[in-house]
Amino acid sequence: MAQNAVILQDLVAHYGPTQVLHGLNLTIAEGELVSLLGSSGCGKTTTLRLLAGFLQPTSGQITVAGKDVTKLPPHKRDAGIVFQNYALFPHLTVAENVGFGLKQRKVAAPERKARVDAMLERVGLVDYANRLPAALSGGQRQRVALARALAINPPLLMFDEPLSNLDAKLRVDMRVEIRELQKANGRTAIYVTHDQEEAFSISDRVAIMNAGRIVQLDTPEVLYRRPNSAFVARFVGFDNLIEMKVVKREGDLVTAEVEGGALITLSQAETGPLEDRFVVGARPEGIELTADPSNAIAGKLLTRSYLGRSYQYKVDTPTGMLIANAPLTQLHEEGGAINLKFNFEHCCILPVEEN
Repeated sequence: MAQNAVILQDLVAHYGPTQVLHGLNLTIAEGELVSLLGSSGCGKTTTLRLLAGFLQPTSGQITVAGKDVTKLPPHKRDAGIVFQNYALFPHLTVAENVGFGLKQRKVAAPERKARVDAMLERVGLVDYANRLPAALSGGQRQRVALARALAINPPLLMFDEPLSNLDAKLRVDMRVEIRELQKANGRTAIYVTHDQEEAFSISDRVAIMNAGRIVQLDTPEVLYRRPNSAFVARFVGFDNLIEMKVVKREGDLVTAEVEGGALITLSQAETGPLEDRFVVGARPEGIELTADPSNAIAGKLLTRSYLGRSYQYKVDTPTGMLIANAPLTQLHEEGGAINLKFNFEHCCILPVEEN
């Protein structure tokens, strides 16, 4: 059974008078990669800076590999860090950059060279060993930064938005490389990003943050299919949130009223148990556009956008604006009347959140 490599316990942090973390708790198992995912200002970078030692918490404890590191300076935390801006030394060659941490740790020259050569081989940069960073592409610089972090053989790797400066295709390629290297080395890793696709593709678990708190921590598969709140649901693509009130129960079948008067019959065999009030979270592909008015919400098509594999429609309904995707074979005209049905393969059930 894997041991807990990182424990963040009841972390509180302030920037001046502003509290940015509110009793944050997070445990990461040995060899696990956990991403902190959220929009700007949610506290994810602050959490990473606390773990790295660049900031001190107002209160709380940070444990790495069983050791309390809360008050240790960064150079005594034995962690490899890959920054957003690479943070390479411009006057040092690729090999010298990769070996910098080893030299600081007074590793003997022969062993240092062997480890640098091995890392350059692993990241495909052997032929670039004597180049300066200015002569490298963005992807090559990121590989150097990754090799430098791994060369010191740290128990913990930290990534701070490491791919945000790269173009879209290179981001996809590099996230695959990062994941492969992290798994091959068996290192525990914490990864900060605002990109949901990036976090879901690379992580064992993802912590979604909001206002200095982790609001849901789970595997990408669970987060994608079963968000625990309206905030998380919207964050992971459930663009439509429709509140319903049960007016009739008959075995597994539940008839619920939508704001505006539409009555929808749902099968609890599909949705799971339903409270008297609940919210349906629906992805755009979870709403079907149809001429059939039965068991549907009536609406008026406002706009149509071409997405490549489908059309996306904005539909005005008595319950508010809803967004639906339809295949290219189903072209609906703007301004026309339409009905909306739920496809629960792409929907989730959420609790009603009281104001």
